[in-house]
Amino acid sequence: MNRVFVLSRTRTPLMPCHPARARKLLRHGRAAVFRRQPFTIILSDREAGEIQPVVFKADPGSKTTGLALVAEFQRGRQVVWAANLTHRGHRIKAALTDRRMFRRGRRGRHCRYRPARFDNRTRKAGWLPPSLMSRVNNVSAWYSRLLDRTPITAAQVETVRFDTQAMQTPGISGVQYQQGTLAGYEVREYLLEKWCRRCAYCGAENVPLEIDHIHPKSRGGSERISNLTLACVPCNQAKSNRPVEDFLARDLKRLARIKAQAKAPLKDAAAVNATRYAIGDTLKTFGLPVSFWSGGRTKFNRTAQGYAKAHWIDAACVGEEGSDVKVPYGFQPLIIQATGRGRRRVRGNDRYGFPRGKPRTQKRVYGFQTGDLAELKCLAGKSAGAHVGRIKSIRSRGWFVLDKHDRPAREFRLLQRADGYAYTAATA
Repeated sequence: MNRVFVLSRTRTPLMPCHPARARKLLRHGRAAVFRRQPFTIILSDREAGEIQPVVFKADPGSKTTGLALVAEFQRGRQVVWAANLTHRGHRIKAALTDRRMFRRGRRGRHCRYRPARFDNRTRKAGWLPPSLMSRVNNVSAWYSRLLDRTPITAAQVETVRFDTQAMQTPGISGVQYQQGTLAGYEVREYLLEKWCRRCAYCGAENVPLEIDHIHPKSRGGSERISNLTLACVPCNQAKSNRPVEDFLARDLKRLARIKAQAKAPLKDAAAVNATRYAIGDTLKTFGLPVSFWSGGRTKFNRTAQGYAKAHWIDAACVGEEGSDVKVPYGFQPLIIQATGRGRRRVRGNDRYGFPRGKPRTQKRVYGFQTGDLAELKCLAGKSAGAHVGRIKSIRSRGWFVLDKHDRPAREFRLLQRADGYAYTAATA
């Protein structure tokens, strides 16, 4: 179980305490709840206290980043707080794709002409796409929050570098790195040689062949050569944007052969490569020392101590000091899900891109907004009882939805404002 963050009367971060100690302080009136998620208390009778060095450690990932706080006690190093931070980069990419489709569809909807502006914009050095920059911002935001609640003295970040060419072609070396996969080939000629000049789905030869995406582009498939194949016109039209597993569900042998010949997508590896130093450079702006460590050392530290594979455990084992870290028995991390802070567009669209519904006039209704942590007290009906959770949606008429309960605003009590993240206690 994570320890509880403690602030002095002047909001100076002190050492995290055990939950039992926090309950005792609250019961005797010596502390008050400062924040519920992550749980933080503020003392009413102390302005300072003895502290030990605390190191912030991060194991960046494409979808989930492990965070850990390791304190240096007299009896050794111990994990006092940990979390798995799940990013929302795929949602950002999907939203940008939808926006691009709506804008390009203006011509078909006979809307007024809007001149292109992309030629008037410039990108700063080190620019990252929004879907990747969100990962950097999430780690930076939580580092800043933990600095306000814990006496952190240093930060350690794992930087993993994936060799994507070696992942696709084991044993590659020398000049082959410069030549690449398509050296001396056009893409179409390469595919004709790779797939033996026949349809990958039905085996037809001596017919017009079209380039097809094994994993459909409309479902997130990439343009990599490993995701392309050849198909005859009937098979290409019959497959459409269906997954290859669905299209060849009755021909498992051919499906296995196609999967064996294709290569796995490398999107996650590319995301980690692009953000591995951007995260560290952002943490350096806070003024504390930041060190970078390899993934090989992290794995060595974790396996040598016999810990299971998990993002937050990898974070705790980052660096040279990670070779001797105690993880308390039964310790469960906090699960943090990046949800964002709402949407920018004023009104929604239907599937054809036309406006739908009425424009949004206000973000808060009776002091509540979507994502707020609230308590619902209902005295009668199916929802009778007390319920605590995040508000899923609000309505201008004053009725809100919490979990599956749709109740009026007067029965809600605000516990914590929405901060762009959802929290869940991990289960064993």
